[in-house]
Amino acid sequence: MSEAATVTPRLVLTHDGGIEILDATTLEPVGDVELPGFNRVNPAGDGRHVLVSTTGGFQVLDAGTWAEPHGDHSHYYTADPLLTDVTYAAEKPGHVVVHDGRTALFDDGTGDVVVLDSAAVADGPDGARTLTTPAAHHGVAVELPDGTLVVSEGTEDARTGVRVLDADGAELAASDECPGVHGEAVAADEAVVVGCEDGVLVVAGTTITKVGSPDTYGRIGNQAGTEASPVVLGDYKSDPDAELEEPTRVSLVDTRDGTMRLVDLPASYTFRSLGRGADGEALVLGTDGSLHVIDPESGEIVRSIPVIDAWEEPAEWQSPRPALFVQDGIAYVTDPAGQAIHAVDVEGGEVWRSAALDVVPDELTGVSGDAAAGDHEHADDARSHGEEHHDHEHAGDQEGDQEGDDGGTQEG
Repeated sequence: MSEAATVTPRLVLTHDGGIEILDATTLEPVGDVELPGFNRVNPAGDGRHVLVSTTGGFQVLDAGTWAEPHGDHSHYYTADPLLTDVTYAAEKPGHVVVHDGRTALFDDGTGDVVVLDSAAVADGPDGARTLTTPAAHHGVAVELPDGTLVVSEGTEDARTGVRVLDADGAELAASDECPGVHGEAVAADEAVVVGCEDGVLVVAGTTITKVGSPDTYGRIGNQAGTEASPVVLGDYKSDPDAELEEPTRVSLVDTRDGTMRLVDLPASYTFRSLGRGADGEALVLGTDGSLHVIDPESGEIVRSIPVIDAWEEPAEWQSPRPALFVQDGIAYVTDPAGQAIHAVDVEGGEVWRSAALDVVPDELTGVSGDAAAGDHEHADDARSHGEEHHDHEHAGDQEGDQEGDDGGTQEG
């Protein structure tokens, strides 16, 4: 463990055979964890840890950067990254949603939902809030500050809508007007947006509003929201028969009045292409290699920032493709073809740092390093007995539709 002069954010990316951790400022590698199979990474919500969706459940990765409050200031520390032995068991680990200091995990294989304080994620599931949906399905859940839980409804064959539950689990509201439920995002004023094959549902308190797509089939399955804006960015697909649709429009859903605007882009994009800037800008990484910055209020593309070479979407959703992750106003973009990563100044409109990688990157997330008080104690306990888990075999084959299952940052 070393003390640092300031906060040290880090990036976490998957590759074939493991997970690499980078310094988010220098883009230099600081550690690599062996983990065979197809694994997914999700923010844990505490500024230090990442939840790895792998065989057996959600396993806690300590990214090795944190803060300890000390009176009117904090001390900052770094250490070698470590895959701990703390795992939240799941048959098919699905979406992870972080909101307002709470982290919700959804097991697609059982319909089990686990919700816990983000600051205690390294402690394990003891004391967490748990519930099970009526039937297992590829679902999602998000808890709001008052304890209200928005959770998807469906079966393995059909996802149909959402329920709103109070802190005790009693149903407050429900809607079955959301065929093909997929993904969520939280906007300003705690409005939750859930994607459907024909629009979205907007949940505001106990009021559920259906916002229909302009097309009979207008699928929104991945969203990006921010508390800085009442408008949620979503993907938009309109061909139900396409084997691989390459959409060139995105959706902007205004949670204030329940309206939807579609924005035409100069290129297509994929489910790992959506993000939000520090001031609420809607960001889309196009297959033209540019990061397109959209004003969410007007729908205008205010700038397009060239980042990487033009690329094509692979046929298999698990295959590496450029990914977008935004942290502290910086947009990080991976380039699997060029085996590189780039840091983009969204406001300045330019790439400010690039680095070559020794691996082909797939998924991407990160941690701020500004962890909540107490996190370091939990993680250090896990660090002391987690070394042997580096060499475990993991098949890691997760199920997901072609749209991907991006929880938290990519869907919001």
